[in-house]
Amino acid sequence: MGKHMNPGNEAFKEALQTYYVDKTGMIALINRTINTKMKLTCISRPRRFGKSYAVQMLCAYYDCQCDSHGLFDKYAVSQSADYETHINQYNVLTFDVTNFISTVKRTNGQLSDVPDMIAADLRSDIVRAYPQLADIPRLEDCLLECVNLTGRKFVFIIDEWDALIREAKHDHATQEAYLNLLRGLFKNNDVTPYVVAAAYMTGILPIKKDGSQSAISDFREYSVLNPGSFAEYVGFTEAEVKTICQQYDMDFDEAKKWYNGYSFDTVQSIYNPYSVMLAMEMKAYEPYWRQTSAADSLVTFINMDFDGLQEDIMRLAAGESLIVNTSGFQNDVETFNSKNDVLTLLIHLGYLAYDRLSKRVRIPNEEIRNEFITILQNVRGNSKLAGLVRASEKLLSNTLSGNADEVVRAIEKIRKSQYAPNFYNNEQALRYVIKFAYIVCVDKYMQVEELPSGKGIADVVYIPYKETPAPALVIELKWNKSSDAAISQIKDKNYPAVLENYGGEIVLVGINYDDASKSHSCTIEKINKI
Repeated sequence: MGKHMNPGNEAFKEALQTYYVDKTGMIALINRTINTKMKLTCISRPRRFGKSYAVQMLCAYYDCQCDSHGLFDKYAVSQSADYETHINQYNVLTFDVTNFISTVKRTNGQLSDVPDMIAADLRSDIVRAYPQLADIPRLEDCLLECVNLTGRKFVFIIDEWDALIREAKHDHATQEAYLNLLRGLFKNNDVTPYVVAAAYMTGILPIKKDGSQSAISDFREYSVLNPGSFAEYVGFTEAEVKTICQQYDMDFDEAKKWYNGYSFDTVQSIYNPYSVMLAMEMKAYEPYWRQTSAADSLVTFINMDFDGLQEDIMRLAAGESLIVNTSGFQNDVETFNSKNDVLTLLIHLGYLAYDRLSKRVRIPNEEIRNEFITILQNVRGNSKLAGLVRASEKLLSNTLSGNADEVVRAIEKIRKSQYAPNFYNNEQALRYVIKFAYIVCVDKYMQVEELPSGKGIADVVYIPYKETPAPALVIELKWNKSSDAAISQIKDKNYPAVLENYGGEIVLVGINYDDASKSHSCTIEKINKI
C-alpha cells in the first residue's frame, strides 16, 4: 500500500462512516470501458460536486491489495453483472495534481517542477512495492515491467487533472511538459494498450478544443454541458435529497430552493452535494459554497469588458434566463472572445445552470443567487454594472417616495436601451423591464411573480426581509390601458392580502404602456396595513 500506488480503501471506508448517498452505480459505467477503446474517461465538474469522493470510491473498488467486498456488497454496484469480475483486480495509480502544486508553493519551488515530481513519485511507489524494478529509470518502462511481473494492468485515477493547466496558464513550457507526461501514459502505442486497463480523470474544465491538449484527446469527455450517462452522478438527485432531509428532519422545500437548479436531459433536478450535507449537519440553509475558492473568481470574470456582459449579469440576477452560445469557448481561463465565452465558463464553474435543449442559462438556486447579490452590493467605480446598480437604487428611492414622473423616466430609459427585450409587445415584456429596473430589490426583498392573492394574481410583489426597514411593493402591469386601472385592480382584487403576515406600509405601483403613444405612465399610492 502506497501513497499513489494501491492506496487501499481507508479513505472510502471513512466516507461511509458519515451519511453516504449511494453513487456506486458509477463504477458499473467505468467497468464497461475496461480494456476497450473507450477505457479513458474524463469527467469535468464544478468544485464541491463530489469529484474527490468518486476518486476514493474507485480506488477502493479496483485496488488489488485490499478486499473491499464488505464496503460495496450492500450498494448498487454489487447488482451489476461484472461486479465480481473487476472488484480488487487491478493495480491502482492515483494522484491529485493540486497536492503537487501545493507542495511546490509551500517549498518555494516552481510549477515547472510538478511534471517531474509526479513521474518521480509514481515510479517511487511502484519500486517500493516491487524493489526488483529499481534499476528501471523511466516511469513508462517501469509500468510495463510491473505488468509483466504481476500480470495485472493498471487503473489510473487522477483528481484535478487540469489544475496545472489552469495554474500555469501563461507558462506553456510547463503545460507541455505535463501534457507530455500524460501523453506517455495515455497516447503511447508502446505503453497504453499494455499498461492501462482504464483511466478516470476529473477536473473543472473540459479538454481544450484547439488541439494543444492532444495528449489526452483519446479521452471520452463528460462535462456539465452534456454529462451523458454520468448525469445522475454529477450531484445529488431530488429523490436522494428527499431521503436525506427525512433522515435529518430538515425541510425539503427549503433544500430545493437553496441547492437545486441544475438539470440535464435525463435528470431534471441535481443538487450541490457539498452544500446539502453541510446544511444537514449545521441545521441551517445558508450559502456554504461561498466558503470555497471558486467564489473568489466570480468578480474577475464578471468585470471583463465584453459588450453586454454586465447587462446580462443584471438580467440573470433579476431572475431571467438567457440564450448562450457555448460552442466558441476554448475550455480555458485565458481565451475569451465574447460574453458567451465568459458565461460558458460560469456554467463550468457551477455559477450558471445550462439547459442543453433550449441553450439557455440561469442562476440555479438561492445559494448562487447570493453570490451575485454580494457582487451587486459591493460594486463600485464607473463600470457599466456600477452605473446600472446606481440607476436602480435611484428608481427604488423615487418609487418609495411616490415620485411617479421619475419612475416613468427611468423605465422609459431602460425601454429605449439595449437591455430591453427585442420585442416589446406585451405585459411579459414589460415585466422583464420592471424586474431589470428594480434589480437592487434582490438583496432587500423576496421577489414573487404572479402570486395568487385575494381575488386575482399580482404581477410582481416585493416582500421586505424581516431585517429590512422598507415598505412592501405590489406592482401591477398593464398594456394599452392605464396606470390608474392597474391601481384599481390591485385594490379590487385585494392583492395586499398576500401580505397578511406583514405589518406596515405597502406601496402600490401601477404601470401601463400605451402602444400607440409609445409611452409609459405610472401611479403610486401608499397604504398602511397594521
